[in-house]
Amino acid sequence: MSQENINRFKSKVSQGFARPNLFEVNMQFPAALNVSKEIRNNAQFLVRAAQIPSFQLGVIEVPYRGRTLKIAGDRTFEPWTVTVMNPGDFKLRNAFEDWIDHIQLPEANFQTGKGLDYYKDLRVHQLSRDERTGKSAKRIRSYKFENCFPSNVSSIDLDYGNNDAIEEFTVEFQVQFSKAINEND
Repeated sequence: MSQENINRFKSKVSQGFARPNLFEVNMQFPAALNVSKEIRNNAQFLVRAAQIPSFQLGVIEVPYRGRTLKIAGDRTFEPWTVTVMNPGDFKLRNAFEDWIDHIQLPEANFQTGKGLDYYKDLRVHQLSRDERTGKSAKRIRSYKFENCFPSNVSSIDLDYGNNDAIEEFTVEFQVQFSKAINEND
């Protein structure tokens, strides 16, 4: 009986399961920063961790004679955080720091850009373990984060006792909204 059940289960998941370590992030930066194509391309390899976005729909509770009617409220979008491995040249971290400086200078309450030119769209792609298209893994699910900007570039902890490790930092992006997209978009 248990063999029959496991075979039935196996038949229902014949495509296998998505793997959390098979992903890539496409990072864009404001044009005014002149971030090189090399740095933008390296971001897909240096982003060590990210998330597929969560989606929240608020709930409005309307009381009526001792009961509560729940109706759909407004949709909200959580910030998106990525963890970045820091190579010795600091180029990617510098790009994130420059982006924040572009939004607001550290020494004055001014921005260097014009208006809302600091917004950029970002993407995360879930990759297939089995299928390939040409020389790269097939994208099986993609998400687009619209009108993002970094709101936090985390500290990097320095420690004499931290051997056999690489530096990492996180970047938190504010997101206007996110949505699933066709992986070919």
